[in-house]
Amino acid sequence: MPQQRPLLRPSAPHPRRLPPGHYYHPAYISADERAAILEWLATLHPIWEQRYAANHPPPPGQPSRPLLRPVYWLGNWQFACLDYYRPPHGLLDRCVRAEPFPPVLRRIVTRVEALARARYHEAERPAAWQLNTCLINYYGERWDGQRWVDSARVGEHRDFEPGPVASLSLGERALIQFVTSRRPGQQGEVVLERWLADSSLELFGGAFYKERTFHRVQRVDSRGGHSFPPEIENFRARRINFTFRYVPEEHVQPYHRLSIGARDDIRPYMAELARHAPFFAAELAREAR
Repeated sequence: MPQQRPLLRPSAPHPRRLPPGHYYHPAYISADERAAILEWLATLHPIWEQRYAANHPPPPGQPSRPLLRPVYWLGNWQFACLDYYRPPHGLLDRCVRAEPFPPVLRRIVTRVEALARARYHEAERPAAWQLNTCLINYYGERWDGQRWVDSARVGEHRDFEPGPVASLSLGERALIQFVTSRRPGQQGEVVLERWLADSSLELFGGAFYKERTFHRVQRVDSRGGHSFPPEIENFRARRINFTFRYVPEEHVQPYHRLSIGARDDIRPYMAELARHAPFFAAELAREAR
């Protein structure tokens, strides 16, 4: 009987040599810092936002829709219906002054800023660069009235805020991918993917990662049994991500200085936030004066 040849696995492609600009630390947050963050998270009341509003309607043929997950912002709030911060043209009526970082996050951010200044040269970050805005994303499952639907993902996008971006992860590990720009009808090539672990830090900056690629969260594991406060109606969070970015201070506006249309669109959100956060209650009071 002839001897069978062993099956050969196809060799993996030689990894592409990527430009510098991506950094990952799998255990950046200490156990004490993690515990302090969780204690503070329990005091928050994240909100669900609609993507569009009366003065910022959806494109023709597209309905208004809610975001996939509840969110909270620190430093400045970029409401979805105001279309976020998109320089060079989307500058005003985009970034609304919000609550400052709590002490535990402020200490971590100070360290991250020093790390980023050491890793990225001046051409890759504005002179006044600092991590002054933070999006808190809650990843998990939402109840649609009949079943739990997994919404722990983010589609391809770019972060338009200038300079390096920092990401802190808590909970289940998440697969992030950087994908090359694509032409209509074609799929982009995944040039870098990484699992982001609990308590990890990811930094990325420079033209390749900010301008020539998109990034996405392809999926979030559910095997670790993580669950996070606070209790959110019809939602179960198994991962929380803090994304820190930079918005020039001249583009951050207090609520009462927004245009009338922008204020009208986000007033219901401001009122909901004001129920639990004295900062937003004071902002609404300033408008009334």
